[in-house]
Amino acid sequence: MTTDRYAVFGHPIKHSKSPRIHRLFAEQTGQSLEYTAQDVPAEQFEGAATAFFAAGGRGLNCTVPLKGLAWAFADGKTEQAQLSQAVNTLAVQADGSILGDNTDGKGLVTDLTTNHALALTGSRILILGAGGAGRGIIGPLLEQAPHSIVIANRTVEKAVDLAQAFHHKGVVSGCGFDDLQSRQFDLILNATSASLSDQLPPLPDGLLAENGVCYDLAYGNEPTAFVRWGLRQNAAKSLDGLGMLVEQAAEAFFIWRGVRPETRPVIELLNSERQA
Repeated sequence: MTTDRYAVFGHPIKHSKSPRIHRLFAEQTGQSLEYTAQDVPAEQFEGAATAFFAAGGRGLNCTVPLKGLAWAFADGKTEQAQLSQAVNTLAVQADGSILGDNTDGKGLVTDLTTNHALALTGSRILILGAGGAGRGIIGPLLEQAPHSIVIANRTVEKAVDLAQAFHHKGVVSGCGFDDLQSRQFDLILNATSASLSDQLPPLPDGLLAENGVCYDLAYGNEPTAFVRWGLRQNAAKSLDGLGMLVEQAAEAFFIWRGVRPETRPVIELLNSERQA
């Protein structure tokens, strides 16, 4: 019997914890599969993905900078993928076609609401960045019925255009970082790539409401620049995206295998390793 093959494509990719997470899920659920990480620059994505599926691959995760390309590659798309125009999960369907989905937003919401017991209903949410990472989380956040979502971005037009795409789902607006002065938010999400180079978006002090929460979609073995900023702003919690990473992986695993793994032991294991 051949083992089903899965992979994560990205550039860079060597830091990825995804192969480890999916191996832990497979052991826990008794599934037989192989999951590898492949360094695939954007210009090689289409050829690499085509070759992977032609050789019998069953599913792919796609990370930076490939989510838009994966969206274009998919034969069919879920509503969430269609709205976000970014795909992080590709799955072979029974008829051989490739379905694209985006599990990032679901993973984020599960981490916030289940793992960290945050109530998002009625909250004022700020998303920093209007790229692919931001696109993927807006729909699922709006399903939680927040008071409003503001998207702030260096290029104001991008933020406004992105907000416009979700207007029919709730109260969403876009602005520049300069427009954040004297405004306050209950939850600030960093969806910029600034953390990857230990940088911060230009944020005014006083942005975080009392008992507010900061959450960086990126993660590392050390607290990111944004997590550290949150602590300086007296956030009730200042979190990184490790839990989201595990939760979005669990959603992808469920799409591929029809089995829902337990995420808590995996999150606890990865957290204990970075504190070691």
